[in-house]
Amino acid sequence: MQRATILSTPVSRASVSAYVSLMKPHVTILLLGTTLAAMAVAADGALALGTVFATLLGGAMAAGSANAINCYWDRDIDRIMSRTRGRSLPAGRVSDAHALVFGVALGGGSFVVLGVFVNLLSALLALSAILFYVFIYTMWLKRTTPQNIVIGGAAGAVPVLVGWAAVTDRLALPALLMFLIIFLWTPPHFWALSLVLKHDYARAGVPMLPVVRGERETHRQIVLYTVALIAGSLTLFLIHTMGAFYLVFTLLLGASLFGAVVWLLRTRTLRSARMVFWCSNYYLALLFAVMVLDRALR
Repeated sequence: MQRATILSTPVSRASVSAYVSLMKPHVTILLLGTTLAAMAVAADGALALGTVFATLLGGAMAAGSANAINCYWDRDIDRIMSRTRGRSLPAGRVSDAHALVFGVALGGGSFVVLGVFVNLLSALLALSAILFYVFIYTMWLKRTTPQNIVIGGAAGAVPVLVGWAAVTDRLALPALLMFLIIFLWTPPHFWALSLVLKHDYARAGVPMLPVVRGERETHRQIVLYTVALIAGSLTLFLIHTMGAFYLVFTLLLGASLFGAVVWLLRTRTLRSARMVFWCSNYYLALLFAVMVLDRALR
């Protein structure tokens, strides 16, 4: 009995790890960070720990649901692309049917957790993000248009609305502007990655911008969206939701990201594209951290 238990432990851990990877934890963590930041700004003071826990749990389940169903639908192209062929479905660590059931169950669980322990508005917003990501982005836009990530990126911006609604049970202009910031951030972030993975996307038949319109146009679009992103980030100061601390650090973060984008435009190398991708990751995380700090200082 003891030997059987010992032998089964690595298998169990591998199975759990395979299912967790379907949720794309690295993406989910970033989404939860923006959710928590929106909650902190909306609360303008102490947050109820129970509300925070339930919102983050429901948000993690919602993001995991969308990502798991995305992995199920894209399993054919994931087997082709070198970056994704090691994922749970292409590698055979989880069956197709189990992955789909897992994703749907997470979505249902998310709605219950948010609806029962937070409020109905946050539950409906999270559900809308799942449905939009699955049906609009994954099943339609991703394989049909180079604007896939522009429109589809709206799903990744919904968590800030969920966080705001969890605290206030309504939406307000600051929440919508946070949504706008993430919406504008998404295209340059993913287009930088698509420059690195251009041949992978071409082999899989995914019409990412560098594949369809070329690298020069992709560089130009990254610059335009980055300028729009920096301008959009200033709106929270202009409507007096954020103060001078936020303004200073937002300008510094924006200048750093813009510098990386200019370097990409000048060098046009894979190294500079990777730099923009990682800089944009840090930019978003730090920007929302600055929102929380600004609110705390004020």
